[in-house]
Amino acid sequence: MDSKNPQPSSIVIKLDDVCFAYNHEEVLHNINIELTAGSFVGVVGPNGGGKSTLLKLILGLISPVRGDVYVFEKEPIMARKDIGYVPQHLSFDAIFPVTVLDVVLMGRVDRHLTGPYNKDDKEAAFSTIEQVGLSSLTNRRFSELSGGERQRVLIAQALISSPKLLLLDEPTANVDREVERKIYELLNRLNEKITVVVVSHNLNVVTCHSSHVTCINRTASTMAIEDFTKDALHAVYQGDMAVLHHEQCCQVIDPTASINTPHHREYKDNHQ
Repeated sequence: MDSKNPQPSSIVIKLDDVCFAYNHEEVLHNINIELTAGSFVGVVGPNGGGKSTLLKLILGLISPVRGDVYVFEKEPIMARKDIGYVPQHLSFDAIFPVTVLDVVLMGRVDRHLTGPYNKDDKEAAFSTIEQVGLSSLTNRRFSELSGGERQRVLIAQALISSPKLLLLDEPTANVDREVERKIYELLNRLNEKITVVVVSHNLNVVTCHSSHVTCINRTASTMAIEDFTKDALHAVYQGDMAVLHHEQCCQVIDPTASINTPHHREYKDNHQ
């Protein structure tokens, strides 16, 4: 059985008729999403469309006003130990002398609320730092790193808890193209073992690396990358994605042109 997707029918994330509102203003309407194990999902849509809100629902940081959210068939708050999260930005004091190793170890702070990190924690930290290609910077101050290096440190921090699901919110928003390429190469390697969900504004990157795309602009639709169409793109970014009744699912209609790069064909061949 394919190690990248050992259970093709297993559902990692499920949103069932989910609606969410901030101060009575609806942000997400009738969201029905199922993401399977082994997927690499790119989440795209305009600013204010609900992308970050979707991640917060999956993390259990907020609760829907209607509908249900399940992660590994549990309520999100009960599944957090299996979720790694990489925020777009990390607020930190540039004067405080925290090192790369310190930041990565913070990914296990919930295990040590009353005591120091142990040998296993430090070995796991060294391993994940090596995994993201930063072994030479283990003792470097976090504030001295480049934007791309900081993002890789945050990925290592998320990985130290050995998650089954990795969520990333705009991981390459403030890095150059070469750094972006390296980060996505890293995410593709990680995707050989875990499910990856990435919020991104870069459609070129999404279509090159993702197995599936979730288009979100108040409503949502998820499709395999080979079915991602120009009409789907237009629907999301031109604001004409249909808003339907709660009893109906949101779908992008009348596809006219699919995307079919060699990477996508390879993923499709390996997952049929």
